[in-house]
Amino acid sequence: MKVLFSKLTRPAKGAVALGVSAGGKLGKTGQAVDRATGGALSAAMKAANFKGESGKTVSVYAPPRSKLTRVVAVGLGKAKEITAQSAEEAGAALYGALSKEPRATVVLDDLKGAAIDVGHMAAAVASGLVLKSYRFDKYRTQEKPAAKPKLKTVAVATPDVVGARAAYCVQEAINDGVTLTRNLVSEPPNVLNPIAFADIAKGLAGGGLKVKVLSPKEMEKLGMGALLGVAQGSVNEPRMVVFEWSGGGKKDPTLAFVGKGVCFDSGGISLKPGAGMWDMKWDMGGAGVVTGLMKALAGRKAKVNAVGVIGLVENMPDGKAQRPGDVVTSADGQTIEVLNTDAEGRLVLADALWYVQEHFKPDLIVDLATLTGAVIAALAEHYAGLFSNDDELADQLSASGQSVQERLWRMPMGPEYDKLINSPIADMKNLGGRYAGATTAAQFLERFIKKGTPWAHLDIAGVTWAESDRSLNARGATGYGVRLLNRFVADNYE
Repeated sequence: MKVLFSKLTRPAKGAVALGVSAGGKLGKTGQAVDRATGGALSAAMKAANFKGESGKTVSVYAPPRSKLTRVVAVGLGKAKEITAQSAEEAGAALYGALSKEPRATVVLDDLKGAAIDVGHMAAAVASGLVLKSYRFDKYRTQEKPAAKPKLKTVAVATPDVVGARAAYCVQEAINDGVTLTRNLVSEPPNVLNPIAFADIAKGLAGGGLKVKVLSPKEMEKLGMGALLGVAQGSVNEPRMVVFEWSGGGKKDPTLAFVGKGVCFDSGGISLKPGAGMWDMKWDMGGAGVVTGLMKALAGRKAKVNAVGVIGLVENMPDGKAQRPGDVVTSADGQTIEVLNTDAEGRLVLADALWYVQEHFKPDLIVDLATLTGAVIAALAEHYAGLFSNDDELADQLSASGQSVQERLWRMPMGPEYDKLINSPIADMKNLGGRYAGATTAAQFLERFIKKGTPWAHLDIAGVTWAESDRSLNARGATGYGVRLLNRFVADNYE
C-alpha cells in the first residue's frame, strides 16, 4: 500500500476518513466535510451513538450533495490518552471500512491536549492501516475480484506533513521487517526449506547489513552435532545464517538475537499426530522474527551494533533420522541424550547460541523460538513466555512488549527445574518430564549461555500464528516480535 502525506484540506471527492476524539466532536476540517454532506455524517454519528471511542467507526455511503463515495468517522479516544499504539489501532480499524475503495484520504485535525504530536499520530494511523492490510494471497488463483481488497493508496492529511513523513520513514522500515517475517511464516514448507530461507536472507545483504551462510560442512567442522542431528533425516540440507549490523560505535555494546528455524517439524521419529501437523510450517517463527528485525534495524539505520543468528533445519522421519535414545555432542562439547526427537528446537538453538557467543562475544542475548506447547497451555495466544537470567533485561523486554502490545509474561527458572534435565548417561537430556515443559526447555538453553552473559528466551509458540483477527493483523502470521525487539533496541541502546 502506498502512503502519502498532504496538507490539511477538505477532500472534494472519493473516500474520506475523519479522526474524531472522545466526545464525538469533529475538527474544523471534519466539520467542513460534514457540511459538504448536508450533515449526513453527524446524523449517522448521532444515530449510532458514536462518541469518538477509540477504534470504533461509523460510515456513510455516497452522501448526498457531494462527490464523496464514502465518509468514515474513526474514534481516537480521549486526546490525553492517545498513544502511538492506540493511533495505530485506529488506523487498523479504518482499513476494514476503507478496504473496498481504491484510494482514500484520512483527515487528522490538530487535537488540543493530545498525548502525542499530530505528525507522529498521522504516521501511526498510516502504519496501522498498512499492518492491517497484510494478506498472503500469492497462491490464491480462484478468488473472485469482488472478494479482494482494493485499497492501494492512502493520503493522510495533517497539519504537520514534515513531521509525519519523518516519523513514517522510520515506521515504514519497521513494518517492512514485520511484513518479511509474516511472509516467511506464511510460506508453505515445500517452498520455504532451509536452503530457500537462507537464500532469502542472503538477498538482504547490502546497505551495511552483512549476511553470511554456513553450509553443513562448515557446521560439521565447528562441531555442531546438536543442530546437524536434527537435520539428518531430511533431504533438505540445513543452513545457519549470520546477520551483522554495525550501526553503533566501536565501544558500543553488541546485541545478539538468535532464532529457531525449523522450516517443517514432523516430530521426526517421535512423529507428531497428523491432526494439526500442517501448523508446523511456522516452526521457523523465531528465525523469521530475527530476519525481520535485522531488516528493520538496517532499514531505519539503527544506531546500534546487532548480530542475528538463525539455525535452519527440517525435522523429518527417515532411515537416517535421529533416534530417541541417541546421544549427540553440541558445538561447545556438551553431550545431550535425545529422549524425544520432537524436542528438537532446543538442539538447534544450543549450537546457534554457542556460535554467537564464540564469534561475537555479545553483551546480551535474546533468543526466540516456537519452542513448546506447554507455553500455549499456560498463556494461550495472549502472551509469549519470557525466561531470563537477568532481571534488568527481563524488565526492559517486558516494558517494550507492553508498549507495542506484544506482551510477555515472565516464567520461573531455578535449580529445582534444572535438575529435571539431568541425564544418567550424558550431560543432559532434551526432555524434562511431564510438567513445566516450557521452563525445562529454557533451563536446557541456559546451559549453553556463558556465565555472566545477560540472556533472555522468548517462547513465542502461542503468538506466532493467529487463528482469528487481531487488532493489527488478520488471521495468519502475526510478525510478533519484530516490533517488540525493535522497541527494546530503540529504548535502551540508541
